[in-house]
Amino acid sequence: MNKPYIICYMMTSIDGRIDCKMTENLRGVEDYYKTLDELDIKSTQSGRVTAELEMALAGKFVPKTSEHPSTNLFVKHNDAAGYDIICDTHGTLLWDDDNNYSKPHIIITSKMVTTDYLAYLDSKNISYIVAGDNKIDLALATSILYDSFNIKRLGVVGGAKINTGFLQANLLDEIVLLIGAGIDARASYPTMFDGLSDDSEVIQLKLNDVKRFESDAVLLSYKLIK
Repeated sequence: MNKPYIICYMMTSIDGRIDCKMTENLRGVEDYYKTLDELDIKSTQSGRVTAELEMALAGKFVPKTSEHPSTNLFVKHNDAAGYDIICDTHGTLLWDDDNNYSKPHIIITSKMVTTDYLAYLDSKNISYIVAGDNKIDLALATSILYDSFNIKRLGVVGGAKINTGFLQANLLDEIVLLIGAGIDARASYPTMFDGLSDDSEVIQLKLNDVKRFESDAVLLSYKLIK
């Protein structure tokens, strides 16, 4: 099965936390976007929570019926060099017309989505992929991104749940971590990866590169050992 080359790229404090409002105030945040360009990541993948906080319109979609799609499928409304891709398992996020954004969106969802929501996405000219029964089948979804949307490189940019989902599905090829020069230390805020079971084994990495910035941020690049 084909898939893009997938890089998980995140900025954290030195204690590994990724709260967006916090990282925006870290020394080194300006290096995040420069590095994103250098990594040649034109299409990025975010989770529902991150999208709800930073990208989607306020409110939640309320379906009029409980009908769900019976098969995996995709609908492509736009051809583009890069996409903002969002995982939204049940189909709840609200959007403007896709022509009003700088980059088109692709919503990845599951068969738990209602056909009402898919019609809503169609009305907004937003492309979508339905992959998986009770949860998103990330392997199938990324194969469709590669074959049907011509996405050869994909950046997974948070949050913790979606990062861990790609990690657990063994889909990540590389982890690039920009550590800003600051400490968060708030116990209730998420880390870069979180949610594996207590009996999970340590996932082994191989160091690929290290870079220090004038801001005192440090960039670490690791390959996944498979």
